[in-house]
Amino acid sequence: MAWKPTGRRTYRQRIGQAAEDLAADFLVAQGLEILERNYLRRVGELDIVGIDRDVLVIVEVRTRTSDRFGGAAASVDVRKQRRLIRAAAHFLQQRKDLAHLRVRFDVVVVSNLAGPVPRIQWLRHVFLT
Repeated sequence: MAWKPTGRRTYRQRIGQAAEDLAADFLVAQGLEILERNYLRRVGELDIVGIDRDVLVIVEVRTRTSDRFGGAAASVDVRKQRRLIRAAAHFLQQRKDLAHLRVRFDVVVVSNLAGPVPRIQWLRHVFLT
């Protein structure tokens, strides 16, 4: 029997969605044109896909409650990078109209989510392919 979503979200999923919503609003305010959110395939998930001038930007949104263990940005390890690259390749196979664009991988770190003013940090060119 295949797994089917129940519509219930865990606390972590709700926090993650709130962070992604804040990140998307922030990126749009910075001039990024968002093409896709939560592109989910078996090979991986892309949180946000957008265009920044003539560059296709793949954005991984991370949030952490503390900076222990290197913080949110450090959690995009080699294994996660490979999954992002595979998902991006799959996305570009589906969207051949975007295949001519250069691709950049960014991370948006959302912290202090429960505080009065969340902090958002946009790290560009986090890793190369």
